[in-house]
Amino acid sequence: MKDSKPVATLAERGTKLSVDSSREPVNPTLFKSIIGSLRYLTITQLDIMYAVGIVSRYMEKPKQDHLIVAKRILRYIKGTMDQGLFYTYSQSLKLVGYLDSDYGGDLDDRKSTFGYLFHIGSAAFSWSSKKQQTIALSTCEAEYMAIATCTCQAIWLKNILGELSIIQEGPITIYVDNKSTISIAKNLVSHSRNKHIDTKYHFIREQVKNKNVELVYCRTEDQLADIFTKPLKANIFHKLKEKLGMKSSV
Repeated sequence: MKDSKPVATLAERGTKLSVDSSREPVNPTLFKSIIGSLRYLTITQLDIMYAVGIVSRYMEKPKQDHLIVAKRILRYIKGTMDQGLFYTYSQSLKLVGYLDSDYGGDLDDRKSTFGYLFHIGSAAFSWSSKKQQTIALSTCEAEYMAIATCTCQAIWLKNILGELSIIQEGPITIYVDNKSTISIAKNLVSHSRNKHIDTKYHFIREQVKNKNVELVYCRTEDQLADIFTKPLKANIFHKLKEKLGMKSSV
């Protein structure tokens, strides 16, 4: 791939992969080697997190279309080897989170993919993109379950920062682009649309009530966690990368 042509994005919009692909099988050892290296790179390259997570689901029986997407990631990396997270001095050390989720994006089991990141100072320093363990019945439910996971991470980070004498005053702000999700988290009245949600996910209600976290609505175009849940247009993708703190060293 050293002589390949770089690309501007990790995946084309609308790209959908499935374990039941009719394309021809590929060498699983080669595929696993590529994915293993890419997984290691996600420790510092948060922009490839979503795409690597998607192709990682097909390591057992990889097909040609899975390999094509993996190679596109390599082509993207070739053109961005001079880019990385750039941390600068900042007087504000306020911990801020962003959370987003797709809905039923996996064609095989219809589970949703969610992603979150936490920003402090000049750049992101904690992030994740994963497939949810259970199937959501709505976009609202998918994001509500994701918020519960994000809240656990927020509280853990707050405690870690406290050990480092970086005290977080007041609730941790988490930006969400779904108003219904915020409403359910704040309203303790059980509605027919959320009574089926597992009790463990209502942990978020207690944390909102105790002012440990604060859920704030943001527009979809301002949702930085979008980069962890779906393929994006090139201009939006690069705009979010910049806001996350990724810059070129040249």
